[in-house]
Amino acid sequence: MNSSIIRYILGGVLKIEGILMFLPCIVAIIYGEREGFCYLFVAVSCIVLGSLMTFRKPRNQVFYLKEGCVATALSWILISLMGCLPFWISKEIPSFTDALFETISGFTTTGASILSDVEALSHSAMFWRSFTHWIGGMGVLVFLLAVIPLSGGSNINLMRAESPGPSVGKLVPKVRYTARILYIIYLGMTLLEIIFLIAGKMPVFDALTITFGTAGTGGFGIKNDSMASYSPYLQWVATIFMILFGVNFNAYYLMLFGKFKKAFSMEEVRYYFIIIFVSVGIICCNILDSAAGIFDALTQASFQVASIMTTTGFSTVDFNLWNGTCKTVLVMLMFIGACAGSTGGGIKVSRVVMLGKTVIKELNSYIHPKSIQKIYFEEKPVEHDVLRSINVYFVTFMVIFTASVWALSFEGRDLITNFTAVSAALNNIGPGLELVGPTSNFGLLSPFSKYVLMFDMLAGRLELFPLLILFHPAIWKDLFTQKVRFR
Repeated sequence: MNSSIIRYILGGVLKIEGILMFLPCIVAIIYGEREGFCYLFVAVSCIVLGSLMTFRKPRNQVFYLKEGCVATALSWILISLMGCLPFWISKEIPSFTDALFETISGFTTTGASILSDVEALSHSAMFWRSFTHWIGGMGVLVFLLAVIPLSGGSNINLMRAESPGPSVGKLVPKVRYTARILYIIYLGMTLLEIIFLIAGKMPVFDALTITFGTAGTGGFGIKNDSMASYSPYLQWVATIFMILFGVNFNAYYLMLFGKFKKAFSMEEVRYYFIIIFVSVGIICCNILDSAAGIFDALTQASFQVASIMTTTGFSTVDFNLWNGTCKTVLVMLMFIGACAGSTGGGIKVSRVVMLGKTVIKELNSYIHPKSIQKIYFEEKPVEHDVLRSINVYFVTFMVIFTASVWALSFEGRDLITNFTAVSAALNNIGPGLELVGPTSNFGLLSPFSKYVLMFDMLAGRLELFPLLILFHPAIWKDLFTQKVRFR
């Protein structure tokens, strides 16, 4: 285990977090808020600690997937611990557990909140709370790869450990340039949404925070009613960009270089839009009687489908009051999620499609036992290792999901609350149903339940295994043995 490179990466992540934390300090200056000193103190602390950790560059900068997973998991835990301190120190969220829950929910782009009155927060707190979505959306380590050169040719292991989807590849030969392209696309789309929102007469502060939540598919609102009080135009802008940020970024890369035909023929993207259109149609038909006309029904259905499918979590209505058909569709969308290689969460469309094709292949093998069956995805044969990893991922997902629902059941709440709370956390969505619905929050849960859901949020964002590897005894034995040898 190359512990020196892990330490170096953690230090780099801390320095980036410290630099980014100066932004809420600027917001505090603009609005004349004393809470800015808390962000300044933590920002300086992150930079100093990060500088000490990166003072000596490791001789051996080669790291494998094992180191990549450990560095990724520890990085996300570390930025969450440091990121929650301003909330706690300023007493805007007096409980450390609640502050940590809110911060992990932000960085993992979950959007589940313990706050009952969001509007009571300072502008600097609301900004940082939403900005954590933007940081976590593309990934803090992807950003690190974009700005800090790491030699050794094994940087792809960091990207694989942090990026969502069954498999991660390079858009261009060098990983650093791949990371830069991803962030250029991410930043460009972010700026575009801000422009469209401001054009709809949304205040600049609101436009920034809403865009951060949309781009990272997080869903922290700055109003107690989320986005219900905004105009239909602004809701449609958010709807469109939620859907766009849920698309595989490889499609945008192809379009950026004029390969439109190849981009539009991507199988995963095609299924993604089919699921969205069918879901909107079903919900729109079911809420037509209670809405103020077909346009209102279409607006509500499109917004909520886009929000849940992309695991953003914004809301314009209390969908907890919709009928069973609508709520069933939304719960199914929670698990499907967005495309691989996007900022969205969930199991991912590509995995669901390949699991479906695996079932069809198995059925065909029963009918034609001697035939050779191949699974194709994106017009390419799917390797056995990819299918195996998808099957293992799905089984692990269901084990964690079941264990988490069981753990929450100790507090005696109803099954729908527990089931959807875990669904919202593990799939990085935000709101659930019943006691954790869109008009409620997670503040009613005990500290034990909150820590269970914090684990789920981190596991869901990191695709399970980078976090689970920290619980493997061999990892710590390897680190301990290396330290003994060093001494």
